[in-house]
Amino acid sequence: MSPELSAQEITKQSNSNLAFALCCLPKDRRDDLVVFYAFCRVIDDIADDLEAPTEEKARGLAYWKTGLCEGFPKGGQLESQVIQLREKYKIPNDLFVDLIVGCEMDLSPQTYETWEDLKGYTYRVACVVGLISLYIFGADPERSREYALRLGHALQLTNIMRDVGEDLDNEGRVYLPISELQKFNYSEQELRAKVRDERFREMMKFQEKRARALYAEAETCLPAEDAKALKAARIMGDIYSGVLDEIGKNDYRVFDQRQSLTKPKKIWLLLKGIFCY
Repeated sequence: MSPELSAQEITKQSNSNLAFALCCLPKDRRDDLVVFYAFCRVIDDIADDLEAPTEEKARGLAYWKTGLCEGFPKGGQLESQVIQLREKYKIPNDLFVDLIVGCEMDLSPQTYETWEDLKGYTYRVACVVGLISLYIFGADPERSREYALRLGHALQLTNIMRDVGEDLDNEGRVYLPISELQKFNYSEQELRAKVRDERFREMMKFQEKRARALYAEAETCLPAEDAKALKAARIMGDIYSGVLDEIGKNDYRVFDQRQSLTKPKKIWLLLKGIFCY
């Protein structure tokens, strides 16, 4: 995806759940979230480009990191919009840098031994997105921090479960904690061979239980004062929780299928969130 595209064009082309959930926001905040989402999409696409050499991807991410810290020498439209967004909401620059560092972690495929290890990755690529979004949503960043953290971990774990097969096909990436594969007498080698047996299903049920607990904890941590401002985030949680339902209903067929919600289901969740949250 070309970074020369406008933020609106990048978001429209992505067809993502996040872009869908933004429909419930006031126009000014929606436009600002579109800019932030476009930034996220661009740096993620740099890290996930299967055709680019690692060195080229590293340079692309370094360009953004250096530009955010020292200024862009001749930045384009999106670069200017991101800087303006950061200044408008007084968002700490460290959060933007952390997000880029999370993408850099994918340049050299690595495994994670434990859930605590994996959380260092999910914090950077998902929780930080939530922490930045708090500012743009109009929520109190400190008051709603725990909500954003738990929801971020839940969303990314759902992504990891959904994309097991795709990640294996993308440079052999494995995100599921190795020690938790072993807990069910299932090996990393068997995962790479895409063995879907009862051991695999039990391990995935274990991950599903964790994700559901995180979604529930997020709701528990949601400050009443920020509930209205975080309507879009709650809809995102509903959509991804629905994806988690589909993963389980389809018996964890994640090696050759990508579980998702139908557009009518998403529209129903969007309307439910608009009128109930």
